[in-house]
Amino acid sequence: MERWEVINAVQRMQNYIHENINSLITLRDLAKSAGYSQWHAARLFKEFTGKSPFEYIRVLRLSKAAVQLREGNSKIIDVAFDYVFDSHEGFTRAFYKQFGICPKKYSDNPKPIQLFMPHRVRDHYLTIHKGEIEMSEKKSTNTVFVQVVERPARKLILKRGVKATHYFEYCDEVGCDVWAILSSIKEAMYEPAGMWLPGNLIKPGTSEYVQGVEVSEHYSGEIPDGFEMIDLPACKMMVFQGEPFDDENFGEAIADLWDVMEKYNPQTYGFEWADEEAPRFQLEPQGYRGYIEARPVKLLNL
Repeated sequence: MERWEVINAVQRMQNYIHENINSLITLRDLAKSAGYSQWHAARLFKEFTGKSPFEYIRVLRLSKAAVQLREGNSKIIDVAFDYVFDSHEGFTRAFYKQFGICPKKYSDNPKPIQLFMPHRVRDHYLTIHKGEIEMSEKKSTNTVFVQVVERPARKLILKRGVKATHYFEYCDEVGCDVWAILSSIKEAMYEPAGMWLPGNLIKPGTSEYVQGVEVSEHYSGEIPDGFEMIDLPACKMMVFQGEPFDDENFGEAIADLWDVMEKYNPQTYGFEWADEEAPRFQLEPQGYRGYIEARPVKLLNL
């Protein structure tokens, strides 16, 4: 059996789950989407995702329910039914078992919790290995949209690695669950990001690459265990955004944008790089919006 045939089959099951997460999902449905028997489909899914299909569905539903409750605009019973739980009591028991807090208490006072945010199986088997992008055929660079945005004074909740200089090294050192915790912080000003810290923000014995989320300079909420919070001054960020891409081509999209950024001269537009003023950051690659990365700049003294 060809490995890519199997990977694509598991990816089809993942896609089916995400597209039907608010409906009843049976193993027969998943097996049909994969093109294998129910037993074989379940075995392959567990092998490639680390969870059985129904464990995966349960924790994904609970995590999506937690995000909905975090916003404080939904009744618990409505959320329970939205995510195919039979009763308020069953949902409450499952939620507490997963997150260690009752849904009512969480809805009233959200705190950082470990959400389940699965990666696409195909993404782990594309032509990226330990941060080095390998492409059999390099296409011409697409259009890249560039803008300068103002970042106010703020705080950064982050988790440091040890020696990591990019995402894959960071996951090896810290694990891949940091993003899920950051995504649960309700007071976040922006979405979580991978970041390259400037030298003045790197502690001895810790990594250049980290993951974090920015919150208001007045934030006084909870800081998750193992994380810390630092101050970031107001700054300007030059944001680069590539064209939308097919999700399986995210490695090529990143490489294209890096090529543009490496050659880009901000002085043409009255700016210069200001790498010591803020972390350079990358957002999660999502095909519908294009790959996004940002680097700090300041106005030229003319």
